[in-house]
Amino acid sequence: MGGVTEIEGVKVGHYTDLDAATGVTVVLTEEGARAAVEVRGAAPGTRETDLLQPSRLVEEVQAIVLAGGSAFGLDAAGGVMRYLEEQGRGYSTGPLRVPIVPAAILFDLLIGNPDVRPDAGMGYQACLNASAGPVPEGSVGAGTGATVGKFYGPFQAVKSGQGSASCCYGNLVVAALVVVNAFGDIYDRRGKLIAGPRHPETGLMECTADLMLGRSGPGFPGNTTLGVVATNGCFNREALGKIAQMAHNGLARSIWPVHTMWDGDIIFSLSLGEEEADISLAGTMAAEAVAAAVERAIMAATPLCGIPSVKDLKNNT
Repeated sequence: MGGVTEIEGVKVGHYTDLDAATGVTVVLTEEGARAAVEVRGAAPGTRETDLLQPSRLVEEVQAIVLAGGSAFGLDAAGGVMRYLEEQGRGYSTGPLRVPIVPAAILFDLLIGNPDVRPDAGMGYQACLNASAGPVPEGSVGAGTGATVGKFYGPFQAVKSGQGSASCCYGNLVVAALVVVNAFGDIYDRRGKLIAGPRHPETGLMECTADLMLGRSGPGFPGNTTLGVVATNGCFNREALGKIAQMAHNGLARSIWPVHTMWDGDIIFSLSLGEEEADISLAGTMAAEAVAAAVERAIMAATPLCGIPSVKDLKNNT
C-alpha cells in the first residue's frame, strides 16, 4: 500500500518544528475536491467544517489543514489561504476567489515549547513544501508532538506521528493520511497491543481499557486523531459523508478506547476522480486504509522530548 498522494490531484506538505514539538500538515487539492467531514470525538477543534455539511453552497475545497497547537493552531489555515490566493485558487465570487480551507487541530502543548504554535507562516511554508511524492511519515508535520497511551499523562505515553496508506480494488483507489494523538492504545490487525501507557515504575506498557475498568480516575485531556481520506471515485457530498463515517471504523479497529470525551477525532473525506464505485465498498476500503495508516504512524515515529517510540522501546527490551 502507498499513501494519499496516489490520488491524482493531491499533494501533501508539512512544516516541522522539532524544538517546539509541533507542526502543520497540509493536504492540497488546488484544482478542487468534493468534500465532507465526520466528527466523532467529543473535544474537536475545527475551522470551516460547517461548510462541509449537506445542503451548503460551496461544493469543493482547495486544501485540508491538520495542525498541532490546540485551538491556537487553527491560525495555520490563514497561511494556506494566502498561498492558494496567490495561485488564483478558490471559490469564485466574481472578481475574487476565496480559498476554502477546512482545518482541524490536536493538542500537543504539554511537550516541547508551548509558546510556539502553528501559525500562518508555518501553514504557508507547508504549502511551499508540498509535493505529490511519498507522504512523509512519523514525527513530522502535525504529528511532530503526537503521542498515544496517555492514561498516566504525556510523559508515560509512547511517541506517535503521522502515517499514510492506500487500498485498491480494480481502478478504484481509496487512501488515508492520519495524525495519531490518541488517549487510547494502538493495536495491530491481529489485535496485538503495539503502544500503550507505560507504567510509571516498571516502564512496561499496559492496556488503557483494563486500567480504566480497574480503577476510577479522570481521563487525560489533550488528545485527538485527525484523518483525511481521498479517493479517485466519483462521489457527492452525501456519499462522502457516509464514507467518512465508515472510515472511522478504521480508528475503532486500531485505537482503543477511541472517540472518548478527551479526544477530538475527525475524518475528512475527499473525492477527486470520476471512477464509478459503490459507496459501501469505498467506505470499507477507507476503513482499511485508515487502520493501516494508524499503524504506520506509530511504527515510523521517533523519540522526542524524552518520550520513546515503539522502535526505541523494542530496542531496549
